[in-house]
Amino acid sequence: MPDDILTRETRDALVRTIQAYCQDELDMEMGNMDAGFLLDHLSETMGAAYYNKGLQDAGLLFAKKAEDIADELYGLEKPWSGRS
Repeated sequence: MPDDILTRETRDALVRTIQAYCQDELDMEMGNMDAGFLLDHLSETMGAAYYNKGLQDAGLLFAKKAEDIADELYGLEKPWSGRS
């Protein structure tokens, strides 16, 4: 995974999370390097699915907010008969 995608702090936290999961759920110790390699592999092979889902969610939120704004603008319209 390119180094600029995650901050060092985030990457370290994810590595610790992988290590804790392996220890707690699989009763298996995993070192920092192995957990880092697993993180890289998961990010490269599955990361796009989560990224795309995030984009879809953001698009739906944006569409909802745009609809809300359109409703608000409609509510601001003044009655007009079109006659002088």
